[in-house]
Amino acid sequence: MKINKLKLKKLNNTRDLGGMKTEDGFVINYGLLFRSGKLYKLPQITKDALISHGVTKIIDLRNDSECADYPCDLPDGCEYIRLPLICTATVGITYTKSMRRIMKEESQIIKKQYGNVDNYMIAFYKNLLFLPESQEKLSQFLRLIIQSEGGVLFNCSAGKDRTGICAMLLESLLGVKEEIIIKDYTLSYTFQRRKRRFQKIGLRIVPVSRMFRSILIAMMHAKPLYLKSAMEEVEKLYGTVRNYCMKVLDITEDDIAILKQKYLVKA
Repeated sequence: MKINKLKLKKLNNTRDLGGMKTEDGFVINYGLLFRSGKLYKLPQITKDALISHGVTKIIDLRNDSECADYPCDLPDGCEYIRLPLICTATVGITYTKSMRRIMKEESQIIKKQYGNVDNYMIAFYKNLLFLPESQEKLSQFLRLIIQSEGGVLFNCSAGKDRTGICAMLLESLLGVKEEIIIKDYTLSYTFQRRKRRFQKIGLRIVPVSRMFRSILIAMMHAKPLYLKSAMEEVEKLYGTVRNYCMKVLDITEDDIAILKQKYLVKA
């Protein structure tokens, strides 16, 4: 399956979910659902392109500190909605702190609490799905998508973790095959490979602890293990992602029917 990456200046991890095939012979329609990283200091040509692609609403999943440090640069006429999701695996961290401060605190306890960085990232993804405060936001996210008219773009800082979980839920409800959902997720690293290469070089130069460095590098990756582990936990507890959305996020059969009517077309 070809992923419809949008070639936009300063937004190298932005894509239209259009073209994704479902298990019952439909595809997601183009120009309606988009995912991205932060929209910060965008050139006018990029803002114009987002409008031309059909974006009319932006759902920002970042916390207060992230939004203060890198304010969203809105295309003219777009509706903007803040819907902050957690950004750490450790319960109790204050999410209004800067990401650097959060990660420094995390690095001090990761070895004791999680053993290794992969376990940390798996716990982070599970928290996104199972902490009550996160579930409330995920329910609101899906409700916004169900109620929206026009093109919706949802984003976090890198467009990978929080955006990836939201995309997985949405794509699952629309009936997209799991292997396509995983491929969509892993492309967040592929699309930013060059940028991440330079960031890794920078991390070798900057004097930070080995554990802090390993956390930051792990957060750059989009390992299938992270999303698969989260989906497997959902399936273990609820059978399917669809059942999880219905039982935990209060999504109804009628809601799913509306989603499919709005966003799918016959292949």
